[in-house]
Amino acid sequence: MQYVSTRAAASAASSSSQQFSDILLGGLAVDGGLFLPSAYPQVTGAELDAWRQLSYADLAFEILRKFATDIPEADLRALTAKTYTKEVYKNARKGEKASQITPLRVLEEGDNGTKLVLQALSNGPTLAFKDMAMQLLGNLFEYTLAKQDAQLNIFGATSGDTGSAAEYAMRGKKGIRVFMLSPHKKMSAFQTAQMFSLQDPNIFNIAIEGVFDDAQDMVKAVSNDLPFKAKQKIGTVNSINWARVVAQVVYYFRGYLSATTSNDQKVSFTVPSGNFGNICAGHIARMMGLPIDKLVAATNENDVLDEFFRTGVYRVRKSAETYHTSSPSMDISKASNFERFIYDLVGRDGDRTRALFQKVESHGGFDLSGKPGSDGDEFKLVAKYGFKSGKSTHEDRLNTIRDVADDYGIVIDTHTADGIKVARENLEPGVTMIVLETALAAKFNETILDALGEDAERPEGFENIEDLPQKFVVMPPDVEKMKAYIAANTGL
Repeated sequence: MQYVSTRAAASAASSSSQQFSDILLGGLAVDGGLFLPSAYPQVTGAELDAWRQLSYADLAFEILRKFATDIPEADLRALTAKTYTKEVYKNARKGEKASQITPLRVLEEGDNGTKLVLQALSNGPTLAFKDMAMQLLGNLFEYTLAKQDAQLNIFGATSGDTGSAAEYAMRGKKGIRVFMLSPHKKMSAFQTAQMFSLQDPNIFNIAIEGVFDDAQDMVKAVSNDLPFKAKQKIGTVNSINWARVVAQVVYYFRGYLSATTSNDQKVSFTVPSGNFGNICAGHIARMMGLPIDKLVAATNENDVLDEFFRTGVYRVRKSAETYHTSSPSMDISKASNFERFIYDLVGRDGDRTRALFQKVESHGGFDLSGKPGSDGDEFKLVAKYGFKSGKSTHEDRLNTIRDVADDYGIVIDTHTADGIKVARENLEPGVTMIVLETALAAKFNETILDALGEDAERPEGFENIEDLPQKFVVMPPDVEKMKAYIAANTGL
């Protein structure tokens, strides 16, 4: 399996292609693009039939071996077996089997054949879906670094859940340091405590005076300084890292196979979406041949993606225009993974993709609506890829949390509430709609308390996490100061 950059010129795409292990540690391509397979591997009906009875770990192996063809299969199988165990993903709700890793729960069934299903993805060590990929990434990094006798300095940004998932996956890993940026005072108290309470010497938390997009821009700026990146051995765990995205593909297959009995049945997925990484994995699963009907992006008040899927206009918001909401992990106005979908939408034309995203930097966005003066008319092709979207507000969030608690006895987090609200607006007869859970409600207790008048239940071990000592530094969004901080703490 060869990989190419979304910004590679047609003449250079084949000559610059790389394998999975080559791109695992690096993040962005040298031209600033994102890596994708030169062609998506296809899944047959016979394979889907055979996979229905597999454990999650074995299913992960079968899918990942289509992408990580340069890792010996025995090693890859050992890595997935080590990652996906009920001991790691032990925080299942009552009535759910931890051994299923991502169990399904039917919420609603209509007389016309509509069905609304919740797929639990938050049973991992940090109670968020990010654990599904990050635990594997930690094991992949450790495996690869050991083979190369190398070290890695991970530099990333988080709006809440990526940071803690990365730090918990990487703490204590040999040869790895983590430098994680987050927006100062813009995460929930639980999210902040999960990250800042870690005292491991290889974990560095930096609170940035700004919003998530400021932190994300700094990660890209440092990653694009190729001499610095090489000298400091910089890698990334943000969703721009291909290994993270492909690990997330697995639970789309698991969700489909668990919700259906034959391959002629279709399902749709609604995905709370900010950085487009999670739903991008669904797009890849669909391109591989998984019978997905619709992929519905659910946004909060920061509705950049919803605007595009309604109008064809991708308009990035400025920092001052980014709302601080009660679903803060989606408080993002520049979706990093969106470039991967646009690359497919424009016919895998690297030159065109590069031009469009250069316009994002210079003009704040692009327009593919086909209207006079627009940058193209590819918006007409969006339906071919099954995408739809919707938006949820704070009041929608509160109402949905109350409804689900009253009707089903389940307390959901704020981002999952956005997903269920938008999913209900997109139900279709005869099609099962699966909502991907984002996190357990305990991570956003302030809003749960507002909605229900009582605290969210906490899994064992998280009772008083906010009271733990915290270790972090506060810094301005200054790239040069950030480079100096990294260099001072790596000794390279």
